[in-house]
Amino acid sequence: MKTIRFFFCFMLILPFLGCTSDDGSNETAVFAVPIVKSLDAIRSGISVTGARETHSDGKIYVSQNYLFYIAQEEGIHVFDNQNPASPQNIAFIALEGVHDIAVKGNHLYADNYVDLVTFDISSIQNITVINTLQNVFSFYPVFPDEAEFYDYTVMPNANEIIVGYNLETKKRPTGMHLDFANDAFEGAQGAGGIVGVGGSYARFQINNNALYVIEPFHLNVINISNPLQPVYVSPIYMTEWFGGGQFETLFKQKDYLFVGATNGMFVFNATDEFNPYYVSGFSHATACDPVVVNQTTAYITVRGGTTCGAIEDQINVIDISNISNPTLVSTYLIAEPYGLGYRSNTLYVCCKNGGLKVFDATNGSALSLENTYADVVTDVIPLDSHLIAVGMNKIIQYNYGPNFTLTPISTVNF
Repeated sequence: MKTIRFFFCFMLILPFLGCTSDDGSNETAVFAVPIVKSLDAIRSGISVTGARETHSDGKIYVSQNYLFYIAQEEGIHVFDNQNPASPQNIAFIALEGVHDIAVKGNHLYADNYVDLVTFDISSIQNITVINTLQNVFSFYPVFPDEAEFYDYTVMPNANEIIVGYNLETKKRPTGMHLDFANDAFEGAQGAGGIVGVGGSYARFQINNNALYVIEPFHLNVINISNPLQPVYVSPIYMTEWFGGGQFETLFKQKDYLFVGATNGMFVFNATDEFNPYYVSGFSHATACDPVVVNQTTAYITVRGGTTCGAIEDQINVIDISNISNPTLVSTYLIAEPYGLGYRSNTLYVCCKNGGLKVFDATNGSALSLENTYADVVTDVIPLDSHLIAVGMNKIIQYNYGPNFTLTPISTVNF
């Protein structure tokens, strides 16, 4: 994953520089031009409306009888899911900067680019904002692969942030301007209440009165004992960490947090909810990898290629019976694995165009592929009652059957 890092000293001189040269060359190049927005406009744009369609990739989250579809940087679709065979799309929370959520009791917590927003959902037909904790997160939009240069003449002022990029064709820089454009490009890449359940790509987790939010290089700890006034506690940096990867996903089992990173899985002890600390890690070559855990076994999907890395696509089964020394049990080669979930000796792995694969995980050292379903999905939540999967603008729910089978019971297409 490419993230954007700006260097303070470099930014001081940007207003005095241009992107083009005066040598008369007609050669052109593709530039990533920042999209700059006011934080005041972003914050005032929060609203709750009736149900609507989406055209944004998303995640799923379940709390009691409600199913939430988190449309990335668009908003949160709320479904009444009392009857999984007929989910009802009942409300939409317009939240431009949302990437993930967590629910505890009657309160929903969501990021809004750099803010944490708390909603009262006690009346699902009358959802309201009750708090905004400002400027607690970093936000760096994904840098477009197609860009050859970064347009360093466009930058945010005070109380503004960059929320994305437009691609524009401009005159190719040369000489001194090429040096600055190249430098900019390199820099640019560079408990009361019931707690809900997210998928394997979750970045939010709740532990009693602590809300954890993972960012690329640290873990945020927020005190939500008073939902009307959450308090930012601290960032937790893993100083023992080696390898230079980035944190991507967060999974909680009992008193432990399992962080999926681009270079492995890392374990935090969260017995003291406001002071989690690093325990151990399992490293691999750079790749994208969510993690789920069942008792003394962790399962990691490792997807190489593109921006994720060059490692072969695979499932790693990790023995965590000695939490201080995770060890590899087995590796199962599989094409294009994304999200995954575990229930009752069964491992569900989403392989996007390769379908939803169902494994017998009774023996961790020898996963056995039992069934494949052609649905194009990227993550799952295996509930006790049924399985929920998510794809691009799509939610599919399945009943469990004998012999590792699944039967679709409903599909929502946006």
